[in-house]
Amino acid sequence: MKHAIDLFRSGANLIDIGGESTRPGSEAIKEKIEWRRINKTLKLIGKKIPLSLDTRKSNIMEKGILLGVKLINDVSGLEYDPKSIDTLKHYKIPFVIQHSKGLPKNMQKKPSYKNVLLDVYDYFEDKIKLLRSKGIKHNNIIIDPGIGFGKNLKHNMTLMQNISIFHSLGFPILVGNSRKRFIKNLCGKNDSKFRIGGTISSSIYLIMQGVQVLRIHDVNELIQGVKVFREIVNKS
Repeated sequence: MKHAIDLFRSGANLIDIGGESTRPGSEAIKEKIEWRRINKTLKLIGKKIPLSLDTRKSNIMEKGILLGVKLINDVSGLEYDPKSIDTLKHYKIPFVIQHSKGLPKNMQKKPSYKNVLLDVYDYFEDKIKLLRSKGIKHNNIIIDPGIGFGKNLKHNMTLMQNISIFHSLGFPILVGNSRKRFIKNLCGKNDSKFRIGGTISSSIYLIMQGVQVLRIHDVNELIQGVKVFREIVNKS
């Protein structure tokens, strides 16, 4: 709780809370365990600061929404639980559609694409058509290309280098680049525990490409970097 409040005071607009790890290699957990991990936190700080709920399960989504959650962040792109779309339609709450390939336990085992950029773009186009056909008319949708979710280094770099193509879909873009493995892959011996340098440099690049939302661990350091960068650019 202290960490969440510190992040908010440092300048985070929204605090993302989840009770199930979906990092590469992780196993799914039971709904009861996931809810037990987060419900007290949601109840205690949900009315003090705006929260995003990171979950793939519709029942958890609904419980979180009833406790005041402002955004649903589903890393499965609403595919894990078939009831998720109906829940989001009912409550008309903003949500993130993330692209991922496979399940967390196997998604990093030789991921392949014909063309990662076009494949992910087509995925979002098809997903948005599906949501429209299901009756979700509101535009509170955010798209996330899913850096590191079923992608190797080349896939991740192609997506970030060409991230601006997703603006043509007409929705805000979220990128989770913070502390990701691509930083280690690029930096080699200069890798570090929190990868702050790689996170800041990639974040500034993404901001320059018009990305509206960044999912960040080290909020204060990133905002510091962005403020200095903006001032230097504005003075030039």
